[in-house]
Amino acid sequence: MLFNSPEYAVFFLVVFILYWFVFSKKLLFQNALLLGVSYYFYACWDWRFLFLLMFSTILDYMTGIKMEQSSSVATKRIWFWVSVFINLGFLGVFKYYNFFVESFTQLLGQLGWSISPLLISVVLPVGISFYTFHGLSYVIDIYKGRIQAEHNFISYAVFVSFFPLLVAGPIERATHLLPQIKRPRQFDYGKSVDGLRQILWGLFKKIVIADNSARLADMVFNNYVEYSGAALLLGAVFFAFQIYGDFSGYSDIALGSARLLGIELLQNFSYPYFSRDIAEFWRRWHISLSSWFKDYLYIPLGGSEGGKWMRIRNTVIIFTVSGFWHGANWTFIFWGVLNALFILPSIISKTNRSNLQIVAAGRVFPTLQEVFQMMATFGLAVFAWIFFRSQTLIQSIGYVKNLFVGLVNAKGYAQVVNILYWRSGYVVVLFIVFMICVEWIGREQKHGLAKFAFNVHKSLRWLVYVIIAVMILLYSGTDQQFIYFQF
Repeated sequence: MLFNSPEYAVFFLVVFILYWFVFSKKLLFQNALLLGVSYYFYACWDWRFLFLLMFSTILDYMTGIKMEQSSSVATKRIWFWVSVFINLGFLGVFKYYNFFVESFTQLLGQLGWSISPLLISVVLPVGISFYTFHGLSYVIDIYKGRIQAEHNFISYAVFVSFFPLLVAGPIERATHLLPQIKRPRQFDYGKSVDGLRQILWGLFKKIVIADNSARLADMVFNNYVEYSGAALLLGAVFFAFQIYGDFSGYSDIALGSARLLGIELLQNFSYPYFSRDIAEFWRRWHISLSSWFKDYLYIPLGGSEGGKWMRIRNTVIIFTVSGFWHGANWTFIFWGVLNALFILPSIISKTNRSNLQIVAAGRVFPTLQEVFQMMATFGLAVFAWIFFRSQTLIQSIGYVKNLFVGLVNAKGYAQVVNILYWRSGYVVVLFIVFMICVEWIGREQKHGLAKFAFNVHKSLRWLVYVIIAVMILLYSGTDQQFIYFQF
């Protein structure tokens, strides 16, 4: 059941009515409803993997209680590591087993040894990387004494499986989400209207921006040997907006859906393409994952408190692991390492926290310096996305080679014209410009359309809503899957 499908609209409408008009009298009933519909939502993908989600939930729930009840540090540590090893074991088998086996086989082949490895043929359970990290953060926080174990199973199970965030985040923390699940919730008209506004904007970014950009990016990446530099650069830019529209669009729909149910989820995107350096970009892109690695990996490794070489080591580690988290492919690992190389100069010089506030805060226009900084940062991000999008390292290297070698080739500019005019790419460019303008206006708010709620005349506000809704309807019908569902 995709967020951008009519089935989800009907599903959510039914849930909303039951949640506020039938089960609102008692918190237990509301939470039981959320758990039931969340399991149904997940079962729509593949009901067999629902049992894996349930097992992971029960394991971490019991682990939390057992650690809290442990009479010795040794017993507490045993329960902790049992949970960590089992959770990471499931993730490793389903997501990384074939990658490690095939890589090891290729290495032996290079040494002259030939083996026939045992590979497994299994579908990757949707959302496993996300709900595994939900459980791990909960167990780690109890082990470190930051929180108490949750004894209400329904409350904990809703924390893990809440359907808006179940398959692609944001990656929540028990300290933030569990208290909301455990306390009574009242319908808030203002927040609900803003939730609808955020869903509308998320659907626009997914259906109009991401899906249309995907068509052009796929055409270029799948036939990169036929294109010259300028066309390849255009294809990479289209993918940059595809992945942003796809994932931030999903996050907007997730946060908006949760707000309609009286729950505030963590913000996952904060206008990353307006960043002035790579460090700022990673504070604004997939915020919940970046902060998870910071709190549960970077800081435990020593963070930036040690010497220069420790900061370099820790930065390379978290970006490499982050790349590997995205998928079992050397392209993701290289993408992570590449971003580490981009950010290291600011880490070494301790200038990585120079841009903590949104660009041009309180001003209409950025300075020329800020424009240059944003363009340079965007250029680095686009370059790195080439490796993220490519199927293999060989393809990504070939793509980059053709891009730089062919930039001075006049044929490439003719191909750009062909893509923009004969493939209707210019329409997609107009959509992207519209999105950039809306998000620039609303960049100091939680989502692109938020500022329209109180800073724009009602007639103009509704005109923008109608235009967005019409564009969504015009391009609806394909229900393309979200990119991050594969992670």
